[in-house]
Amino acid sequence: MTLNRFDEVSVRTKMRAAEVSWFCDLCGGDTAYLGTIDGERRSNFENCSNVLFEAERLGYQNILLPTSYIVGQDALAFAAAVAPRTSRINLLVATRCGEVHPPMLARAISTLDHILEGRLTINIINSDLPGYKEEGKLRYTRCVEVIEILKQSWNSDRVTVDGEIYKLDLPTDPVKPYQQNGGPLLYFGGISDEAREVCAKHCDVFLMWPEREESIYATMKDLSVRAARYERTIDFGLRVHVIVRETEQEARAYTKKLMSKFDAAQGLKLKNRTQDARSVGVLRQNKLREEADADGFVEPLLWTEIGKARSGCGGALVGNPDQILEKINRYMDFGIRSFIFSGYPLIDECRLFANYVLPRIPQISMPVIQNRIPEDTPVTPLTTGTLR
Repeated sequence: MTLNRFDEVSVRTKMRAAEVSWFCDLCGGDTAYLGTIDGERRSNFENCSNVLFEAERLGYQNILLPTSYIVGQDALAFAAAVAPRTSRINLLVATRCGEVHPPMLARAISTLDHILEGRLTINIINSDLPGYKEEGKLRYTRCVEVIEILKQSWNSDRVTVDGEIYKLDLPTDPVKPYQQNGGPLLYFGGISDEAREVCAKHCDVFLMWPEREESIYATMKDLSVRAARYERTIDFGLRVHVIVRETEQEARAYTKKLMSKFDAAQGLKLKNRTQDARSVGVLRQNKLREEADADGFVEPLLWTEIGKARSGCGGALVGNPDQILEKINRYMDFGIRSFIFSGYPLIDECRLFANYVLPRIPQISMPVIQNRIPEDTPVTPLTTGTLR
């Protein structure tokens, strides 16, 4: 397939470079064999922080800290604990709209942003709250109101919201972030029409899960058009697993090893324990897997079997270093400027990708490239600003 009309996708970051992130297992599931529970790789503070510190040491620019009501680490609490022990890596902290009262969420994010001196990005999650089954209209209304509160908190003198869910009139002194020119960047994912509108109008980076190239590109074109209606541009990110080995044969052989202890019932149980297990995006990942060949590949290098044992991102890039780099370069040609990679087990695959591929990708920091981190310490109530 040939895609030549790259000009149909407008991206905010024109530089042909990418933010390359790894994934931290705050929600459990790290394992040497898919569809099994691995007691040696628990989602505890020690293991999760080891993944993060190794990613920083190896040169990854960012790391995703996911959230779900599962045994493991709370994203905000974990981020606050590790932040003072990091010096270069950014933290992409996921937060589910409605779990924390928005003014207090803005305050927590501001605190963390100051601790990290701007090395913070936020992944906005719109899904059912744990224990509830909610209508889409309610979830998206709440999501938009939370985003509006966060943005006013960071960019205005007062929060004044008269919404269906939140009615607020508050000063913003307690919630001023370290980052300037808009505050922490907001990442957002979801393939429904409502999700696309939320990102196009309010957020900065639209995150996608792996699909065929033509589907990814069509989504990017659609989001570009939607954002333009609001006189905006956004950036695009891809969340995908990766298996890279010296040869394609070795990489494909590893997919067999990963599935060698797979138990369908256990895999389904693991997949369904998260709040987004039946989301439109997950159902689309399931459909993609149904269309794959006998080995689980839906197009060259894109393997879909991971989705049998986890919700969310269900596909992996599989190949040798040159093949993986070529695929990444192709995505970058489409306009993708952010990648969130992972693999099983997390530390092992983090090292392999860093050894074979990472140094060959021109990297950027999204907060830096978007001029969010000031050169000098900003004037805020938590630094040198006037206290009232």
